[in-house]
Amino acid sequence: MSKTTVTPAFRLFRIGFRSAILALGFMAPLPVYAELTNDNLIGPGVRSKPAYDGSDSQRGELVPVIRYFGEPWFARSTQGVLEGGARMTLAPGLYLGAQIAYEPGRRSSESGFLESRGVADIDRGASIGAHLEWDYKIGPAPITVLARVRQHTESDRGAQADLRLSVGIFQSGPFGAGLFTQATWANADSTRSLYGVTPQESAATGFRAYQPGSGLLFSSLGLLWSYDLTRKWVVVGSLEARHLNGDARRSPLVERSTNHYLSAGVAYRF
Repeated sequence: MSKTTVTPAFRLFRIGFRSAILALGFMAPLPVYAELTNDNLIGPGVRSKPAYDGSDSQRGELVPVIRYFGEPWFARSTQGVLEGGARMTLAPGLYLGAQIAYEPGRRSSESGFLESRGVADIDRGASIGAHLEWDYKIGPAPITVLARVRQHTESDRGAQADLRLSVGIFQSGPFGAGLFTQATWANADSTRSLYGVTPQESAATGFRAYQPGSGLLFSSLGLLWSYDLTRKWVVVGSLEARHLNGDARRSPLVERSTNHYLSAGVAYRF
Protein backbone atom coordinates (compact mmCIF):
# COMPACT_ATOMS: atom_id res chain seq x y z
CA MET A 1 0.00 0.00 0.00
CA SER A 2 1.40 3.42 -0.96
CA LYS A 3 2.07 5.97 1.76
CA THR A 4 0.14 9.26 1.59
CA THR A 5 2.37 12.35 1.38
CA VAL A 6 1.43 15.17 3.76
CA THR A 7 2.49 18.53 2.32
CA PRO A 8 3.72 21.42 4.52
CA ALA A 9 0.69 23.48 3.43
CA PHE A 10 -1.77 20.79 4.46
CA ARG A 11 0.08 20.34 7.74
CA LEU A 12 -0.15 24.09 8.43
CA PHE A 13 -3.88 24.14 7.70
CA ARG A 14 -4.49 21.03 9.82
CA ILE A 15 -2.52 22.45 12.77
CA GLY A 16 -4.45 25.71 12.57
CA PHE A 17 -7.80 23.94 12.48
CA ARG A 18 -6.90 21.68 15.42
CA SER A 19 -5.53 24.61 17.43
CA ALA A 20 -8.72 26.60 16.96
CA ILE A 21 -10.91 23.71 18.04
CA LEU A 22 -8.76 22.69 21.01
CA ALA A 23 -8.65 26.28 22.22
CA LEU A 24 -12.39 26.15 22.91
CA GLY A 25 -11.64 24.36 26.16
CA PHE A 26 -9.92 27.49 27.56
CA MET A 27 -12.64 30.08 26.96
CA ALA A 28 -13.58 33.03 29.11
CA PRO A 29 -16.27 35.58 28.11
CA LEU A 30 -14.81 37.36 25.07
CA PRO A 31 -14.77 41.01 23.98
CA VAL A 32 -15.42 42.27 20.49
CA TYR A 33 -13.10 41.20 17.67
CA ALA A 34 -13.15 42.88 14.27
CA GLU A 35 -13.81 39.55 12.61
CA LEU A 36 -15.90 37.83 15.27
CA THR A 37 -18.64 40.37 15.86
CA ASN A 38 -21.54 41.99 14.06
CA ASP A 39 -20.69 45.39 15.58
CA ASN A 40 -20.19 48.16 13.04
CA LEU A 41 -16.60 49.46 12.88
CA ILE A 42 -14.82 52.07 10.79
CA GLY A 43 -11.32 53.51 10.98
CA PRO A 44 -7.80 53.67 9.49
CA GLY A 45 -5.17 50.96 9.60
CA VAL A 46 -1.69 50.08 8.39
CA ARG A 47 -0.38 46.80 7.06
CA SER A 48 2.98 45.21 6.31
CA LYS A 49 2.70 42.72 3.44
CA PRO A 50 4.77 41.09 0.71
CA ALA A 51 4.91 42.76 -2.69
CA TYR A 52 2.95 39.67 -3.79
CA ASP A 53 2.50 36.21 -2.34
CA GLY A 54 5.81 34.52 -3.08
CA SER A 55 7.89 37.71 -3.00
CA ASP A 56 10.93 38.27 -0.79
CA SER A 57 10.15 42.01 -0.64
CA GLN A 58 8.01 43.48 2.15
CA ARG A 59 6.15 46.80 2.00
CA GLY A 60 3.77 48.92 4.05
CA GLU A 61 0.42 50.38 3.06
CA LEU A 62 -2.61 52.17 4.47
CA VAL A 63 -5.74 50.02 4.73
CA PRO A 64 -9.30 50.63 5.94
CA VAL A 65 -10.84 48.92 8.95
CA ILE A 66 -14.48 48.46 7.93
CA ARG A 67 -17.20 46.22 9.25
CA TYR A 68 -20.81 47.28 8.58
CA PHE A 69 -23.91 45.09 8.58
CA GLY A 70 -27.26 46.60 7.71
CA GLU A 71 -30.39 45.13 6.21
CA PRO A 72 -29.50 43.89 3.67
CA TRP A 73 -26.28 45.80 2.84
CA PHE A 74 -22.86 45.05 4.25
CA ALA A 75 -19.22 46.09 3.82
CA ARG A 76 -16.10 44.67 5.48
CA SER A 77 -12.33 44.46 5.27
CA THR A 78 -11.91 42.15 8.26
CA GLN A 79 -12.08 38.70 6.66
CA GLY A 80 -9.21 38.68 4.21
CA VAL A 81 -10.90 40.66 1.43
CA LEU A 82 -12.22 44.23 1.05
CA GLU A 83 -15.79 43.58 -0.07
CA GLY A 84 -19.36 44.82 0.05
CA GLY A 85 -22.78 43.74 -1.09
CA ALA A 86 -26.00 42.33 0.28
CA ARG A 87 -26.89 39.30 2.33
CA MET A 88 -29.94 37.58 3.75
CA THR A 89 -30.58 35.50 6.86
CA LEU A 90 -31.34 31.85 6.13
CA ALA A 91 -31.53 30.82 9.80
CA PRO A 92 -30.26 32.28 13.09
CA GLY A 93 -26.53 32.83 12.56
CA LEU A 94 -26.58 31.56 8.96
CA TYR A 95 -26.26 34.07 6.10
CA LEU A 96 -26.20 33.92 2.31
CA GLY A 97 -24.83 36.88 0.40
CA ALA A 98 -23.46 38.32 -2.83
CA GLN A 99 -20.51 40.69 -2.94
CA ILE A 100 -18.19 42.83 -5.04
CA ALA A 101 -14.57 42.65 -3.86
CA TYR A 102 -11.35 44.56 -4.49
CA GLU A 103 -8.58 42.52 -6.14
CA PRO A 104 -5.13 44.09 -5.56
CA GLY A 105 -3.11 42.98 -8.59
CA ARG A 106 0.70 43.19 -8.58
CA ARG A 107 3.20 46.02 -9.08
CA SER A 108 6.62 44.98 -10.31
CA SER A 109 8.12 48.24 -8.99
CA GLU A 110 7.53 46.92 -5.45
CA SER A 111 9.72 43.86 -6.09
CA GLY A 112 13.32 44.22 -7.18
CA PHE A 113 13.21 40.59 -8.31
CA LEU A 114 10.47 41.30 -10.87
CA GLU A 115 11.46 44.87 -11.74
CA SER A 116 15.02 43.90 -12.71
CA ARG A 117 13.60 41.43 -15.23
CA GLY A 118 10.96 43.73 -16.67
CA VAL A 119 7.95 41.66 -15.59
CA ALA A 120 4.69 43.40 -16.45
CA ASP A 121 2.32 44.68 -13.78
CA ILE A 122 -1.02 43.04 -13.03
CA ASP A 123 -3.68 45.74 -12.83
CA ARG A 124 -5.90 46.17 -9.81
CA GLY A 125 -9.46 45.07 -10.36
CA ALA A 126 -12.62 43.68 -8.87
CA SER A 127 -14.43 40.39 -8.52
CA ILE A 128 -18.05 39.41 -8.07
CA GLY A 129 -19.18 36.41 -6.10
CA ALA A 130 -21.24 34.86 -3.34
CA HIS A 131 -20.66 33.64 0.20
CA LEU A 132 -22.21 31.53 2.92
CA GLU A 133 -21.39 32.48 6.53
CA TRP A 134 -22.16 30.75 9.82
CA ASP A 135 -21.74 32.64 13.11
CA TYR A 136 -22.06 30.55 16.25
CA LYS A 137 -20.96 30.27 19.86
CA ILE A 138 -19.74 27.24 21.79
CA GLY A 139 -20.25 28.46 25.33
CA PRO A 140 -18.86 32.01 25.32
CA ALA A 141 -16.55 31.34 22.35
CA PRO A 142 -17.50 33.11 19.09
CA ILE A 143 -16.92 31.08 15.91
CA THR A 144 -17.26 32.17 12.28
CA VAL A 145 -17.08 29.87 9.26
CA LEU A 146 -17.03 31.61 5.88
CA ALA A 147 -17.20 29.96 2.44
CA ARG A 148 -16.75 32.39 -0.47
CA VAL A 149 -16.37 32.22 -4.25
CA ARG A 150 -15.03 35.10 -6.38
CA GLN A 151 -14.93 35.51 -10.17
CA HIS A 152 -12.72 38.32 -11.46
CA THR A 153 -14.52 40.83 -13.67
CA GLU A 154 -11.81 40.21 -16.29
CA SER A 155 -12.61 36.65 -17.34
CA ASP A 156 -8.99 35.73 -18.08
CA ARG A 157 -8.10 36.53 -14.44
CA GLY A 158 -10.13 33.51 -13.32
CA ALA A 159 -11.91 32.56 -10.09
CA GLN A 160 -11.00 31.73 -6.50
CA ALA A 161 -12.76 30.09 -3.56
CA ASP A 162 -12.04 30.68 0.14
CA LEU A 163 -12.83 28.64 3.25
CA ARG A 164 -12.10 30.51 6.50
CA LEU A 165 -12.51 29.53 10.16
CA SER A 166 -12.16 32.07 13.00
CA VAL A 167 -12.52 31.42 16.74
CA GLY A 168 -12.01 33.47 19.91
CA ILE A 169 -9.45 31.99 22.30
CA PHE A 170 -8.50 34.46 25.06
CA GLN A 171 -9.85 37.30 27.22
CA SER A 172 -8.21 39.41 29.90
CA GLY A 173 -9.88 42.72 30.72
CA PRO A 174 -10.15 44.87 27.60
CA PHE A 175 -7.78 42.62 25.62
CA GLY A 176 -8.94 39.65 23.57
CA ALA A 177 -7.45 37.35 20.94
CA GLY A 178 -8.58 34.81 18.38
CA LEU A 179 -7.21 32.43 15.78
CA PHE A 180 -8.10 32.07 12.13
CA THR A 181 -7.13 29.69 9.37
CA GLN A 182 -7.94 29.93 5.67
CA ALA A 183 -7.51 27.91 2.51
CA THR A 184 -7.92 29.48 -0.95
CA TRP A 185 -8.31 27.52 -4.18
CA ALA A 186 -7.85 28.96 -7.68
CA ASN A 187 -8.84 27.74 -11.12
CA ALA A 188 -6.25 27.51 -13.89
CA ASP A 189 -6.97 31.00 -15.29
CA SER A 190 -6.45 32.59 -11.88
CA THR A 191 -3.22 30.72 -11.12
CA ARG A 192 -1.80 31.42 -14.58
CA SER A 193 -2.62 35.13 -14.41
CA LEU A 194 -0.64 35.41 -11.15
CA TYR A 195 2.15 32.84 -11.53
CA GLY A 196 2.27 31.78 -15.17
CA VAL A 197 4.96 32.74 -17.70
CA THR A 198 4.02 32.58 -21.39
CA PRO A 199 6.66 31.79 -24.05
CA GLN A 200 6.58 35.46 -25.10
CA GLU A 201 7.10 36.60 -21.50
CA SER A 202 9.86 34.03 -21.10
CA ALA A 203 11.77 35.49 -24.03
CA ALA A 204 11.39 39.03 -22.65
CA THR A 205 12.18 38.36 -18.99
CA GLY A 206 14.52 35.37 -18.99
CA PHE A 207 12.20 33.26 -16.81
CA ARG A 208 11.40 29.79 -18.05
CA ALA A 209 7.96 29.35 -19.60
CA TYR A 210 5.50 28.00 -17.05
CA GLN A 211 1.78 27.26 -17.23
CA PRO A 212 0.35 26.26 -13.82
CA GLY A 213 -3.01 24.57 -13.34
CA SER A 214 -5.83 24.75 -10.83
CA GLY A 215 -5.75 23.66 -7.20
CA LEU A 216 -5.02 24.89 -3.68
CA LEU A 217 -3.40 28.32 -4.04
CA PHE A 218 -2.47 29.05 -0.42
CA SER A 219 -3.23 28.12 3.17
CA SER A 220 -2.78 30.43 6.12
CA LEU A 221 -2.82 30.59 9.90
CA GLY A 222 -3.18 33.79 11.87
CA LEU A 223 -3.79 35.56 15.16
CA LEU A 224 -6.45 38.24 15.72
CA TRP A 225 -6.39 40.67 18.63
CA SER A 226 -8.33 43.65 19.95
CA TYR A 227 -8.05 46.14 22.81
CA ASP A 228 -10.96 48.28 23.93
CA LEU A 229 -9.71 51.84 24.52
CA THR A 230 -13.20 53.05 25.43
CA ARG A 231 -16.73 51.83 24.89
CA LYS A 232 -16.64 53.31 21.38
CA TRP A 233 -12.98 53.06 20.35
CA VAL A 234 -11.04 49.84 19.80
CA VAL A 235 -7.57 48.95 18.54
CA VAL A 236 -7.51 45.85 16.33
CA GLY A 237 -4.78 43.88 14.59
CA SER A 238 -3.71 40.60 13.08
CA LEU A 239 -0.65 38.52 12.25
CA GLU A 240 -0.83 35.97 9.42
CA ALA A 241 1.55 33.38 7.98
CA ARG A 242 0.56 32.44 4.42
CA HIS A 243 1.99 29.44 2.54
CA LEU A 244 1.81 29.01 -1.24
CA ASN A 245 0.87 25.57 -2.49
CA GLY A 246 0.86 23.40 -5.57
CA ASP A 247 1.65 24.84 -8.98
CA ALA A 248 1.83 28.41 -7.65
CA ARG A 249 4.66 27.49 -5.28
CA ARG A 250 6.66 25.98 -8.17
CA SER A 251 6.42 29.11 -10.34
CA PRO A 252 9.71 30.76 -11.41
CA LEU A 253 8.19 34.04 -10.16
CA VAL A 254 8.21 32.77 -6.55
CA GLU A 255 11.19 33.62 -4.36
CA ARG A 256 9.83 32.08 -1.15
CA SER A 257 6.87 29.85 -0.33
CA THR A 258 5.82 31.47 2.98
CA ASN A 259 5.00 35.15 3.60
CA HIS A 260 3.84 37.17 6.58
CA TYR A 261 1.19 39.85 6.97
CA LEU A 262 0.99 42.21 9.96
CA SER A 263 -1.77 44.80 10.42
CA ALA A 264 -3.09 47.20 13.07
CA GLY A 265 -5.76 49.86 13.15
CA VAL A 266 -7.98 52.06 15.29
CA ALA A 267 -11.73 51.80 14.75
CA TYR A 268 -14.83 53.57 15.96
CA ARG A 269 -17.71 51.33 17.02
CA PHE A 270 -21.09 52.61 15.82
